Amino acid sequence: METSTGRDKTRAESPSGPSDLRAILDSINDGVFTVDGEFTVTSFNRAAAEITGVSPDAALSRPCCEVFRADICEGECALKQTLASGKPIVNKPVNILTASGRRIPISVSTALLRNAEGEVVGGVETFRDLSLVEELRKAVEGRVTFHDMTSSNHRMQEIFKLLPLVAESESTVLLLGESGTGKELMARALHHLSRRARKPMVTLNCGSLPDTLLESELFGHKAGAFTDAKKDRRGRIAAAEGGTLFLDEIGDISPALQVRLLRVLQERTYEPLGSSSPVKANVRFVAATHKDLRAEVAAGRFREDLYYRLNVMQIAIPPLRERREDIPSLARRFLEKLNHLHGRGVQGFAPEAMERLMRYDWPGNIRELENAVEHGFVLCRQSLILPGYLPKALLEDETSASRHASGSSLRQVEMAIIAAALERHGGNRTAAARELGIDKTTLWRKLRRGKG
Repeated sequence: METSTGRDKTRAESPSGPSDLRAILDSINDGVFTVDGEFTVTSFNRAAAEITGVSPDAALSRPCCEVFRADICEGECALKQTLASGKPIVNKPVNILTASGRRIPISVSTALLRNAEGEVVGGVETFRDLSLVEELRKAVEGRVTFHDMTSSNHRMQEIFKLLPLVAESESTVLLLGESGTGKELMARALHHLSRRARKPMVTLNCGSLPDTLLESELFGHKAGAFTDAKKDRRGRIAAAEGGTLFLDEIGDISPALQVRLLRVLQERTYEPLGSSSPVKANVRFVAATHKDLRAEVAAGRFREDLYYRLNVMQIAIPPLRERREDIPSLARRFLEKLNHLHGRGVQGFAPEAMERLMRYDWPGNIRELENAVEHGFVLCRQSLILPGYLPKALLEDETSASRHASGSSLRQVEMAIIAAALERHGGNRTAAARELGIDKTTLWRKLRRGKG
C-alpha cells in the first residue's frame, strides 16, 4: 500500500489513478503529463520521459516549467491558457529543450483535468515529437539551415560550408549580391562564427547618408570640428572596437572617402574629424555592395587599390530567381513568423498561390518575398493564402510565369505542400492525404518520387 507522504502521496493522489491507468498511459507513443492547480507535475508517462530525457521520478512534484522546458513556458504557457479560459489547445507547435540540451520541435495539446465530482483539479498536456517530421521535410526539400539562413540550393550550401573557414580568419570580406539577397544576414553569420563574436557588430549603410555626414558617422569627430559639433562623438569604427564593422553599399562612397577608408584598411589607424592624433582600429571589416565593383573601377568611379583591399575574400550571393527551390521553405518560414507575431493560425498556401510564388522573378529578392507573404497574410481570412491575396505584381507577371513553368518547379511546390500537410498532422499520412484530397497510396508514391 502506498504511503500518504512525499512523492508516494503524489502518486497516490495523482489523477493518473490506479496502476492499470498508468500502464495505459505508458503504452501510448505521445508524451502525457498532468499538473495540479499549482502547475506541479503529478504524473509523467513513459513517452514523456523518452522525449524529454527526464525520468518520471525526477519529474514528479516539480514545477512543470522546470521539467518541460518549452519556448512558451515563460509567456504563452498552453496549460496556463487552458486553466484560465477552460478551452483546450490542440496541436500547438512549440520547441523544447531536452535534459541533454537538445532542441526538438513538438506539438502540444491541453485540456482540463477534473475529479469524479466534475471539479477542475489541474490540467493534462499531451505532446508529440515532430523531429521525424522535420527531418522528412528537410529531406523532401533537401534543405540546410545555417545561422538563420535556409537553403536547398547547392550554391548557397557551398557558401554555408565556406563561411566558418572565412569567419576564422581576420581577412576583410566583400559580399556581392543584389538588394534583398541577405547580405547583412551573411555578415552577421560571419561575425557570430568569428573569435570576435563577444564584441559588437556595427552596421553602417554607406548609401543612405550624404558624404559629410557619412565621414562623421564612420570616423567620429572632436568638438568644434564643424559648426554643430558641440562635443566629441565616437564614430562607428570606435563603436565596433574589437568586433566587426559591416559597411553596406560600399560602392556608393565618394572618391574622397575612399582615400580615407583605404588608409584605415592599410594602416589600421584613422583620425576623427578635427583631430590630428591617429587612433588604432582593432576592427574586422566586412563590406557589401549590389554594384559590379570591377566595372566601377574600370569606369574610374572606384579606386582599384581600395577594391583589392576589400576583395580579400569574396562571397557572391545568388539572387532568389536563381534559387527557386528555396521559395517554399522561405515563404513558410515568413508565414510562421507572422502567425507567431499576430497569434493567428494561417496554415499555408493554396497550390495555385505557391505556384505564383515559384514562377515570379523576384527583382526585390528575399525582402520582396517576405513582403508578398505578409501581403497575403493580412488579406487572408481562411486557412490557406489564395492567389488573389498576393500582390498584383505576382498576378500580372504572366511572361515570367510562362518562362519558368518547369516541371521541376511544380514538383517542388507539390512536395512543399505535402511536407506542410504532414507537419500539420504530426506525420500522420492518412490525415495528410485526407486534407490534400488524395489517396494514402498516392501520397506515398509522391513522397518516394520526391526523394528520388
